[in-house]
Amino acid sequence: MAVLRKFRAIRPKKGLEAKIASFPYDVINSEEAKEIAKGNKYSFLHINKPEIDLPKGTDLYSDKVYQKAKENFQMFVSEGWFIQDKEPHLYIYRQTMDGREQYGIVGCCSADDYYSDVIKKHEHTRKAKEEDRIKHVDVTGINAGPIFLTYKSNHSINEIVAEIVKDKPVYDFVSTDGIGHTIWIVKDEKLADRIIARIRITKYLYIADGHHRAASGAMVAKRRQEKNKKHTGNEEYNFFMSVLFPDNQLKIFDYNRVLKSLNGHTEKELFSSLEELFKVTKTGKEEYRPKKKGEIGMYYKKSWYKLAVKAGVRDNSDPVKSLDISILQDKVLDPFFGIKDPRTSDDIDFVGGIRGLKELVKLVDGGKFKVAFAMYPTSVKELMKIADSGKVMPPKSTWFEPKLRSGLLVHSLD
Repeated sequence: MAVLRKFRAIRPKKGLEAKIASFPYDVINSEEAKEIAKGNKYSFLHINKPEIDLPKGTDLYSDKVYQKAKENFQMFVSEGWFIQDKEPHLYIYRQTMDGREQYGIVGCCSADDYYSDVIKKHEHTRKAKEEDRIKHVDVTGINAGPIFLTYKSNHSINEIVAEIVKDKPVYDFVSTDGIGHTIWIVKDEKLADRIIARIRITKYLYIADGHHRAASGAMVAKRRQEKNKKHTGNEEYNFFMSVLFPDNQLKIFDYNRVLKSLNGHTEKELFSSLEELFKVTKTGKEEYRPKKKGEIGMYYKKSWYKLAVKAGVRDNSDPVKSLDISILQDKVLDPFFGIKDPRTSDDIDFVGGIRGLKELVKLVDGGKFKVAFAMYPTSVKELMKIADSGKVMPPKSTWFEPKLRSGLLVHSLD
């Protein structure tokens, strides 16, 4: 049974929501964050990426960074830029992108559910990134951004949400990247309780994005439990803020690869190796976007190629090995290009599909990269199947859009 709990959100004062809302901490670097927040004292990046307010060259993992995040958050509260709801609620967060809408339920999920695998994972976390978020949560005392979860769509929950969003939202704006963000407070407690009851009988929740945030929220809960001799299990620190979207409303974009060299091989060897696994068709200068699972696009020397997986290459008995991204990694990137661990190799980079195939052309034609591979997007069903099997996906397998905004709703652990 999955736990979903109401909370007293700390949120922007009406009129400041568009100025405060920011990208998640992990989709932009420090330089980008500083430029985005330039001239905007209200930006939540001052809390999520506090190094932008410290001298250049400051160690991103130093205590000064986390203390600055705490100081900035307290300043936002003391200035009245943030307010806190007097009563605990659930919230509905709608995102609109290119005419497509997705409706998420914002509440708090249980750290116990994370550890008992009611909340399913599909990727490994990195210790350094995990510890970074643990310190941020522990020092600031808040969940600064929600974990992005999904669940198998439930008609009853959809009907309840549809009833809630008939009311006037508390926030409704379009961010500078053209994404619509709308927040409703679920003030009808009967409707909120009905959602909670239906989530309770949901067997599993799945992390779509935010594995490090989820891991840090669960670990902070564990550490605080150990320190609190009067621990009851009902304290706020036992729960972390999440937004739950039905699986059929989500869209995963392609996550593409660019390689710096042929790893000492010749062009002839490249195509000879590929032809053992794929039917290779030259499509010319026109961008080739894979149209279905089993197709990969390749850009090399100003030409596009269609790579169609040959019969017998895919291992359909394994949900991970059957992925196109696994075929590329295990049978091409590792043995031919020498990319054994794409998370640590300097010879590979990744390009989210939201940037388009033109970005792949630009990178290769610019000379920094030798060849690019365009992938067909992994599906939410594949993600769930892998999570259910207890396995993990290859790194950089999924790119969800639109990205959640941080700062619209904040959860206090105290």
